[in-house]
Amino acid sequence: MHHLEDRGFIHPRSSEITPKSVWLDRRRLLQGLAAGTAGLLAARPAAAQALPVAPPGKLAPLPGARSSVSGAYVADKPTSYRDITHYNNYYEFGTDKSDPSQNAGTLRTRPWTVAVEGAVKKPGTYDIDALLKLAPMEERIYRLRCVEAWSMVVPWVGYSLAELIRRVEPTGNAKFVQFVTLADPKQMPGIASRVLDWPYVEGLRMDEAMHPLTLLTFGLYGEVLPNQDGAPLRVIVPWKYGFKSGKSIVKIRFVEQQPATSWNTELPNEYGFYSNVNPTVDHPRWSQATERRIGEDGLFAKRRPTLMFNGYAPQVGQLYAGMDLRKYF
Repeated sequence: MHHLEDRGFIHPRSSEITPKSVWLDRRRLLQGLAAGTAGLLAARPAAAQALPVAPPGKLAPLPGARSSVSGAYVADKPTSYRDITHYNNYYEFGTDKSDPSQNAGTLRTRPWTVAVEGAVKKPGTYDIDALLKLAPMEERIYRLRCVEAWSMVVPWVGYSLAELIRRVEPTGNAKFVQFVTLADPKQMPGIASRVLDWPYVEGLRMDEAMHPLTLLTFGLYGEVLPNQDGAPLRVIVPWKYGFKSGKSIVKIRFVEQQPATSWNTELPNEYGFYSNVNPTVDHPRWSQATERRIGEDGLFAKRRPTLMFNGYAPQVGQLYAGMDLRKYF
């Protein structure tokens, strides 16, 4: 196994990850101090400037009915569409936060199929359009927490992954679900890098996958997913760090043993299989006690306390009753 440092890539500390808007704000502030009060007033934080809350309407509409699932709607203000689609982790299109929005236009989302394999009574290959019609679409406003200690609030559109799982009828041997994502060097320039061993894979315990909050996701802000956000379908597990939510899924496997996953295989001491949001279990190289909300990037913006299970403890805490969450991080 190669380590990331051997591949010329060092995962940055959260304190070192400065978004472009903040860097520009600081530059403007310094210019304003030099120019006087007028210059300082002109140097408002980017978060205070008008940003589009709704999508520009360039993608196909995908409305969802209001969900009745407990925890499906958080009270936090949704992050702007622009920030959600221009500040992304999707290493298949580059490791900088702005790379996916610049490079993901090469991704072709039609035709698209998802293979369902393993310990199920009804394995098969599903066309994306068939999956779109499998169950009624719902809108859910979830917090999204990144392991790098930043967060967003996203209005997703999809339906519970359990809807698909029930239809393929897992056998008694199905204890875990593994998700395999697309790895096509012709469409994804980041595949040429040695950051990870491709394809990107993730996994969940069966009860996690069946939890009604686990969302098979096809859209956001009432439109189909933009390429840089995981089109045409991804999984969202809102109480776990964002890297657990595989993007552009092409294969779903039902297995008996805990499956290998990309970051846990690469850096097992830093990225556990469970990866539940937990303010008391730090990443080895930075604290997880607080987070920075994207869109609140002004120079004087305060960090937020990280919530246990990302605020979804009432819904999912029972899944981990009796587990040592420092050992099973």
